[in-house]
Amino acid sequence: MTLFDVHAHLTHERLEADLPRVLSRATEAGVTTVISNGLNPIDNQAVLRLAEAHPMVRPALGLYPVDAVLRSMRVAGDEYDEKEESFDTDEAIAWVEAHVDRAFAIGEIGLDGYWVKEAFWPEQERAFQRLIKLAMEANKPVIVHSRKRERRALEILDQMNARRVCWHCFGGKVALARAIAERGHYLSIPANARRSEAFTRMLQTVDRERILLETDCPYLGPDREKTNEPANVAETAAYAAELWGMSQGAVEARLCENFERLFGQAP
Repeated sequence: MTLFDVHAHLTHERLEADLPRVLSRATEAGVTTVISNGLNPIDNQAVLRLAEAHPMVRPALGLYPVDAVLRSMRVAGDEYDEKEESFDTDEAIAWVEAHVDRAFAIGEIGLDGYWVKEAFWPEQERAFQRLIKLAMEANKPVIVHSRKRERRALEILDQMNARRVCWHCFGGKVALARAIAERGHYLSIPANARRSEAFTRMLQTVDRERILLETDCPYLGPDREKTNEPANVAETAAYAAELWGMSQGAVEARLCENFERLFGQAP
């Protein structure tokens, strides 16, 4: 078996203490590649260290859309997560640019209208556009987070002619997911697909050549009471095999072809 996880957060405290066993269980499940996505300057550095220590881990460097405007939100008196340190967004992007050769992808980046008020959307869009431009100049794919702002994120990607795109944990309408796939972008399905009507419909109706696997671990696991981890992509692949009427091996081969098409190498 050959499987992969294009969107994990292996630096999260819920996984960090047990990481050797988490990666061991992933290997036992057939996972050969896990892309750990950075959220902010501190996390980006941690992701790079993790990738250096574990060959199966690939580093994605990015700015979580809320973190990208966190300093401005705090100046305005908005509360989000007091544990997160605010930072200068331009300096954070400059750091990613300086380390882009070490990045497997640029992510996660995007737009968030759930936590972030409209007053901060222009600033958020500016960071998103700069990171897309950086990725395109470095010939790296982007891993996109968009919550409640899917159409605007797609407009920006279209305007910039970005094609190497993975939409992680897409929360918009399934019809829009199909339109995204028609543009040649990819959508990664998290490990809670079996209990999600929206992700089930995406597996049933989106072009199979545009589907990838993710966990978003430690979140969105098959069992909502348990910490999610990369091994659980095997459950999503098995579910896809059921829905598509294909063998497990055929599904894995299809998904690995999709991965290689986007990232330029096999998982």
